[in-house]
Amino acid sequence: MEEQQGGRTAKQIQYLMLVILFSLAFFLPAYGVMVQTRESSGTVGQESEKKGSFGTIVLDAGHGGSDPGMVGVSGITEKELNLIYAQKLEKLLTEAGYEVVQTRTTEAGLYDPGETHQKAQDMQRRCAVIEKTKPLLTVSIHQNSYPDPSVCGPQVFYYEQSAEGEKLASSIQASLNEALGVARPRVQKGNGSYYILKRSLGTTVIVECGFLSNPAEEAKLQEEGYQDQVVKAICDGILSYLETI
Repeated sequence: MEEQQGGRTAKQIQYLMLVILFSLAFFLPAYGVMVQTRESSGTVGQESEKKGSFGTIVLDAGHGGSDPGMVGVSGITEKELNLIYAQKLEKLLTEAGYEVVQTRTTEAGLYDPGETHQKAQDMQRRCAVIEKTKPLLTVSIHQNSYPDPSVCGPQVFYYEQSAEGEKLASSIQASLNEALGVARPRVQKGNGSYYILKRSLGTTVIVECGFLSNPAEEAKLQEEGYQDQVVKAICDGILSYLETI
C-alpha cells in the first residue's frame, strides 16, 4: 500500500515537473520577444525623438558659380574649400542631433542663368533661405586673404549690433584658437557692412577658416586632417554657444 502510494506520488511529481518544463519552454521565448520588442521600441523612440529635435542650423558655403572668391597661390579656389568645410560641418552637427540646411550644395551659385546682377541675386537668395528656415543660428564659411602673405589664422566675424552674434563668434573663435594651437590668436571681430551679417535674420557669423594668401596655411587648408580639425573646432564652438541659450 505504502509502496503504491509512493509510486503514485513520484509519478505525480514527474507529471508536475513536465508541466512546469513545458510551460517554461512555451512562455519564456514569447516573454523574451516581448521584452526585446519593448526595448527596441523604446530605443527607436528615443532616437526618433533625438533626431532633429534640437533645432535647425543654416550653413552657408560662401561664393560659387562664376564667383570663385579668393584664389590660393596653388590655384585652389575659395568656393571649393568653403563647400568642403560646410559639408564636413554638416555631418558633425547632424550627428549632434541638429537639422542642417545648406544654402548651396554644389559648385553653382544661387543666381539665374543670364542674370545681370549675379552677386546681388546670389546674396539675396542666401538671406531668403535663412529667413525661410528661421534657424537657431547661421554660420557662413569662408577663406581669407591679405596682401601680406605672412598673415594667417582663423577669424570669426559678427554683425556689430548683434549681442548674440558676438557671443557665438566669441565661442567659435576661442574653440578654433585652442584646437588649432594658433601662435598669435585672433579675436572675434564686429562688422557693420558684410551683407550676410547685416541683412540676414537671427544670429549669423562668418567663419574665415584661414588665409589662402599664406602659402603654408593654404596647403594646410587643403589637407583633410586639418579640415577635420577646423570643422570639429567650429562645431564645438557652436555647441558651447547653444548650451547658453
